[in-house]
Amino acid sequence: MIKVNIKNNIITMTGHAEYDDYGKDIVCASASSIVITSINLCLRFNKDSIKYKKETDKLTIEVLSNEKDILLTIENMIMMLEELASTYKKNIKIIKEDIK
Repeated sequence: MIKVNIKNNIITMTGHAEYDDYGKDIVCASASSIVITSINLCLRFNKDSIKYKKETDKLTIEVLSNEKDILLTIENMIMMLEELASTYKKNIKIIKEDIK
């Protein structure tokens, strides 16, 4: 299962959806596309708006900017991941912790 943990300005995505074999998994591909597209858009708006770190089976995004375009992009990313999670409940879970 993919777990997306959202806490304050940190978003962490871990795991594998296990919907299908690695490389054929439409849930993983969808989640990856949503997140990578959002990261790229934030960086196009402002190269210093976020920091991200890709590790094996883990991606961490730290939102550094309060610019409207950046916040809307991140909000949209979360909404799209939530929509994916509502369709594939066994494969992706969104966890929102206390937000300041």
